[in-house]
Amino acid sequence: MSRRARLWLLGCAGLVIAAVFAVSCTELPGFGGAVHPYGERAVAAALQQHTANVISSVNFDQRGFDTLGEESILFASVLGAGMVLRLARDERKEQPRPARVLPTTRLFGAVLLPVTLLTGGYLVAHGQLSPGGGFQGGVVLATGLHLAYVAADYRALHQVRPLAVLDVADALAAGAFSVLGLVGLVAAGSFLKNTLPLGTFNQLASGGLVPVINAVVGVEVAGGVIVLLAQFLDQAVEITGVEQQ
Repeated sequence: MSRRARLWLLGCAGLVIAAVFAVSCTELPGFGGAVHPYGERAVAAALQQHTANVISSVNFDQRGFDTLGEESILFASVLGAGMVLRLARDERKEQPRPARVLPTTRLFGAVLLPVTLLTGGYLVAHGQLSPGGGFQGGVVLATGLHLAYVAADYRALHQVRPLAVLDVADALAAGAFSVLGLVGLVAAGSFLKNTLPLGTFNQLASGGLVPVINAVVGVEVAGGVIVLLAQFLDQAVEITGVEQQ
């Protein structure tokens, strides 16, 4: 496609988006008023679904397709980065040299690594009750694991980072989100419609499908971020030279 054709395509798409956005804005309530219909409906829906965290209810009930799009974007980003950063034919890997780490830094990482992983798991498990959820908890789990790299060296990170398992877990979790949505579509006529018992409000086993989706999202986000960082770290640490032809 020529540059001119791409510009025409971009302009047409921009006009369509601008028109849809302008029409949508005409239906919004006025700023500074006392009437907030979207917020009132979101809170009512969350209470009906026994989900104390209204944001999780909005993500997985009112905005199910939007959340699916965000998951797909992350999965596609990890896949694209892996393809771009894969080892080229004229590149080679070398074992990284052992790093020299201060004892205080090593102690700091050793203490915080299990605490951070526990915090990430807590955020994922309690996403239907309190601020947090699969997205936030997954990022905490992924970044917390890399304390092994900060407090020790790259070889220590290799030992606690099973990339082959995480690759499969990332793909399965991304697919499981779609499967859960389709189950609701088939059983109840709506994508991501709850098909599980709601449980007791404000208890860990409440919210119906929301905690299950939180767990799936947590696995997908954690696995995807770890795999993505692994691609960049490999380039920075292990690929140290290019073979001369």
